[in-house]
Amino acid sequence: MALTALVTGASSGIGKELARIHASKSGNLVLVARRETELRALKRELEHDFNVQVHIFPCDLSTANAAQEVYAFCQTNEIQVDYLMNNAGFGGQGNFVDRPLEKDLEMIHLNVETLVALSHLFLQDMKKRGSGKILNTASTAGFLPGPLQATYFATKAFVVSFSQSIAHEMKPYNISVTALCPGPVKTEFEKVAGFEGGGMFDKAATAHQTALKGYNAMLKGKQIIISDKQIGFLIRFVLPFLPARFLASTVQKLQTLPEKK
Repeated sequence: MALTALVTGASSGIGKELARIHASKSGNLVLVARRETELRALKRELEHDFNVQVHIFPCDLSTANAAQEVYAFCQTNEIQVDYLMNNAGFGGQGNFVDRPLEKDLEMIHLNVETLVALSHLFLQDMKKRGSGKILNTASTAGFLPGPLQATYFATKAFVVSFSQSIAHEMKPYNISVTALCPGPVKTEFEKVAGFEGGGMFDKAATAHQTALKGYNAMLKGKQIIISDKQIGFLIRFVLPFLPARFLASTVQKLQTLPEKK
């Protein structure tokens, strides 16, 4: 029996690659993102290349009740979601006090509230069945202070902690929860977050490499997967011994864009 994965943020980047990987394993899909044209193109590609069933649900997940609408769509169409991949999210560069408050609140709603709501809704069904998997796209940012991306780093810290907590709670029900924690990845995030022209993404991993590591970790039931080995070593064995002020200063320097001439 083919397993169905619901992927948010599926129109590009890691989400798109997660959809391709799952389809390559003969899995059916529910694709959720704002851009309907991109979703329809991906649906045609996956159905043609892998002979799987793909549903699309164009939706802005940063709006109120979006998670409930996604869940209702699956209920109406009698779609059993076996894998929930909460991938949608965005960041934004700049000092917190200088950024538009509404943008950061929108970020919190998408990166945190929608992820929590979707997890809660679909976990109800997974618990009743006694099976299921969740893959939450977090970030190595979740282990650090983030000057110039304060709200984004904080939302990813939430995702890491939340994922570990519910993973423990759901283990007796044969449900695993995995937090994928990439370092810089070459996706649209660089442009949307305002980091074009900086050097942070020069040696970034590809979206496919990152998605594959996350997908495989989910299948194995791992709680945390840090997709960049070097960053993973620093997080585990170096950062705990560094002063918080030094870490914040270092992160700020890494995220400071060069002055335009």
